[in-house]
Amino acid sequence: MAFLVKKYGGTSVGTIERIQHVAGSLKEAHEAGDQIVVVVSAMSGETNRLVGLAREVQPAVVDVRELDVLLATGEQVTIALLTMALKELGVEACSYTGAQIKILTDDSHSKARIISIDTDRIMDDINAGKIVVVAGFQGVDEKGNITTLGRGGSDTSAVALGAALKCDECQIFTDVDGVYTTDPRVESRARRLERITFEEMLEMASLGSKVLQIRAVEFAGKYNVPLRVLSSFKPGEGTLITYDDEENSMEQALVSGIAFNRDEAQVTVTGVADQPGTAFAILGPISDLNIEVDMIIQNIGADETTDFTFTVHRDEYSRVIDFLQSRQEELGAASITGNDRIAKLSIVGVGMRSHAGIASRMFRSLSDSGINMRLITTSEIKISVVIDEKYLELGVRALHEEFELAAP
Repeated sequence: MAFLVKKYGGTSVGTIERIQHVAGSLKEAHEAGDQIVVVVSAMSGETNRLVGLAREVQPAVVDVRELDVLLATGEQVTIALLTMALKELGVEACSYTGAQIKILTDDSHSKARIISIDTDRIMDDINAGKIVVVAGFQGVDEKGNITTLGRGGSDTSAVALGAALKCDECQIFTDVDGVYTTDPRVESRARRLERITFEEMLEMASLGSKVLQIRAVEFAGKYNVPLRVLSSFKPGEGTLITYDDEENSMEQALVSGIAFNRDEAQVTVTGVADQPGTAFAILGPISDLNIEVDMIIQNIGADETTDFTFTVHRDEYSRVIDFLQSRQEELGAASITGNDRIAKLSIVGVGMRSHAGIASRMFRSLSDSGINMRLITTSEIKISVVIDEKYLELGVRALHEEFELAAP
């Protein structure tokens, strides 16, 4: 018997048939003695449909408070239907919105952060032998306004509930059966990992892996909530995400996975003064535009000038180039150039901490494949490089083979 929080994403509850399938699985677990809190997303495509309706009514600027009120209805539909399906199977269940169980958040509409959760109502139902079904992605601020947590926020809802309830495990059910060494659509020999650390999963999520929302992984690591990624459609053990322990560290692979991101663009500002304040003069105004900068490289020139290169999301590329070119004379830059056909390729593994030579193996493998590296950044458990997008899949396969990730 275990106390579990189970989260089902939009594809898992995308149709009535799939909702009934989830209800059947929950009934089996409940009859086996597990205590269960379920967190669900809106049915697949529903959030996009609601956003589309809002933009039809307010094409220029959508009111964020009212948008949260609208989007929260997607999950409300799912919790009611799933609870009905459970009752139809003879299982006692009760559904709650985020406001009803008071998932208290700040007042940042569309990107709220959870402050606290009142678990009394949930535990009363659990102790009464019921399955509790909670709407993910949403909460309520101190003034009673409905708030939402941003894309993928149901993952965060589930982990936060798991932390508040001190559950044995938080299980994330999705359309993949775990975390893989890399994307199987790129490398057919990619292998499902039985276990991965919070640190590695956080790096992989931030570097382009779409399996889990970054905030959910951060929350799980902070409150030590064991996470397991499972498939809604395929039985299996999935991938456990947890803290590393001494026994597992002894057997830890040098590299656990390869992540990549195609949504990168590179911007280079050449010939600016090599003096204090130059980096801020370039990046400060870009931050003021609410544009996130990723990798940053600065080169020191021989003539007291420097070249400054950084990456941004590809959708922001034209905006950044136009903005910097309009300020080229003010910056004293010789030129402002860029490339929006690049990709970021990364290797991740806690085993890097205690083994030398990982970077050289990565660079040699890419060199042998004829792949040039434009930028390089490193941290304790990751190495990232920027390469031309056309070589991305070749690079993924080369590194997957170099670090023998197909092997059990």
